[in-house]
Amino acid sequence: MDIDAYAAAQRAEWERLSELSRSRRLSGADSDALIARYQAGATDLSAIRTATGDSAESVRLSLDLARARRRFTRVRRNVLVVLREFFVEQLPASLYSVRWWTLAAAVLTIVAGVFSYFWHMSNPEILSFYGSQSGLQQYAEEDFINYYSEYSESAFTAQVFTNNAFIAAQCIAFGITGIYPIFVLIQNGIGLGMSAAVLASFGHLDAFFLWIAPHGLLELTMIFVAGGAGFALFWSLVVPGNRTRVDAMGAAGRTLIIVAVGTTIFLLLSGLVEGFVTRQEWPWAVKIGIGALALGAYLAYSLVLGRRSYLAGHRGDLRASEAGYTQVYAD
Repeated sequence: MDIDAYAAAQRAEWERLSELSRSRRLSGADSDALIARYQAGATDLSAIRTATGDSAESVRLSLDLARARRRFTRVRRNVLVVLREFFVEQLPASLYSVRWWTLAAAVLTIVAGVFSYFWHMSNPEILSFYGSQSGLQQYAEEDFINYYSEYSESAFTAQVFTNNAFIAAQCIAFGITGIYPIFVLIQNGIGLGMSAAVLASFGHLDAFFLWIAPHGLLELTMIFVAGGAGFALFWSLVVPGNRTRVDAMGAAGRTLIIVAVGTTIFLLLSGLVEGFVTRQEWPWAVKIGIGALALGAYLAYSLVLGRRSYLAGHRGDLRASEAGYTQVYAD
């Protein structure tokens, strides 16, 4: 069978099937036409798959037939099943699939932070560019700590969540550039190192770690996830493997969107810890312990449940019927 000639001959019928299956309202005549074209389209699909196997035409026709079948059978997926698939299979698998990129982002940020800290400590005159001696001292002894109680718990939670979500969104939105996620991670590390140096120069380095640890464990991890996932999209363009670049970027892009949902959820959790826990006058072991539990919840979700989903065949991607046609390749 000449698939191109066959598709050209049947194109008008398939387009009419697609049009009818997408219509909001169907008259009696339209309903009859939809059923008739559904039956003819099913025959065409069987002939195409018998002759050539999967192809762009067969997948496209299959989706139109599935949409048409739902129109006259009214079969809809249970929303609870859809939610279970997303939160138990797709989301953890997507987070697990970027685990090594997340680790690379963490190493890059930590290296930048450590370098920034020792560079500022070795060149104390540089700190004068950030403010006067009295201003830096006030930051180290008052402002750094007062920042966490400047607003109410709910307002502060909303503020830090918005700020962190914006940083993560930049890494995700501009990940295709390959440069921007690296820039954001290095900039974040340098800023942390500079703050640590200012506090250390006045003998308050312990305060830096104590006040950041409760929320920072999960918060920084989610920035690493966003940066790593963003760069993974760029890497799929550079090194697509045994897939075409379009297919590789399509899969990485769909995974990236699902990862974005995960980072939003866990950044909200870290924002709640920062807004309602960090400011409290509780023992540091309690506050840091709560932060560690939050991080542990993410690690269990992404690594334990994520690994289980990944081994079950999930890749943090849409189902084949939802993702559209892709070329067959050897895994």
